[in-house]
Amino acid sequence: MDILRISATGHGINYLPEYYAAATGVFERRGLTVVATAHDPWDGVIHALDAGDADLVLGGIWAPAMYAGAGRDLVSIGQLNARFPKAIVTREPVEDFTWSWMTGRTVLAPGQGGTASYGFTAGVMREHGVDPAGTRFVRDLSTSMLREMYEHGLGDAFVADTITAVSMCRAGSGHVAHDFATAAGPMPNSVYYTDRSRLDEVRDRAVALMAGIDEAMQALSAGADPTAVIAAEWPYGDQQALRQSAAMLAANGTWSGSAIEPAALDRWVAFLHERGLSAKHASYEELVDASVVAAALAEGATR
Repeated sequence: MDILRISATGHGINYLPEYYAAATGVFERRGLTVVATAHDPWDGVIHALDAGDADLVLGGIWAPAMYAGAGRDLVSIGQLNARFPKAIVTREPVEDFTWSWMTGRTVLAPGQGGTASYGFTAGVMREHGVDPAGTRFVRDLSTSMLREMYEHGLGDAFVADTITAVSMCRAGSGHVAHDFATAAGPMPNSVYYTDRSRLDEVRDRAVALMAGIDEAMQALSAGADPTAVIAAEWPYGDQQALRQSAAMLAANGTWSGSAIEPAALDRWVAFLHERGLSAKHASYEELVDASVVAAALAEGATR
């Protein structure tokens, strides 16, 4: 078996296709063993890549975009999430939510694991003609800390990942006013990337990985039962909330495909660059090697 070591910025339900592929023999049938390690804080993934302890990173493509032309040449080989799997959660139901609702309000946007909760929210607001400067964003702290503060009265809304949104709704502490995955369009939220200098070294294993990921995405989107995998990965989690979250992700396009869409990437990179989070507006060709997924999909078509 070939071994592929992945350093991940988290261990979330949105990463389920990778865990499903590992648990059900999808990778094994391709001669691949995937060893995944989650890092907290997230930037441990970069250190692991530098040290040679990881072959690929699983995380936001905002990191390669921010580093482009700024000391690192990080390239993505495919995506695990094709949507931004988060929601605007409010204290009371908000009928017919529009982005102008955010103006004058305090919104908690966790940021300990990355910049997307605020960056993508603010970008979508600007697309809809609403200035994010009119909203008081509470940022940079962990999801668990901000959720606790929110549930004790801080803020008017919460930018929550899928499992947090589901848990808050089940607990009666929130209501989903806006689901980004269904309403905000494609966005390469979680991708696999490596240093470009290592791409040839990892290419064959990366093709096997992405072929397995695509097979797992298709299975989950078609209704495969992930109950046993969820129980193994999160034995102490709320199993009903986790299963409900997985069903939502399977239905809302988050696992719709492993190929990064050029227009979706360019939109996200523009959001980052407009807010000064990158020195340049990096192109698709600078950030993505599409040949890996192309080879993976070709393999899948012949199976």
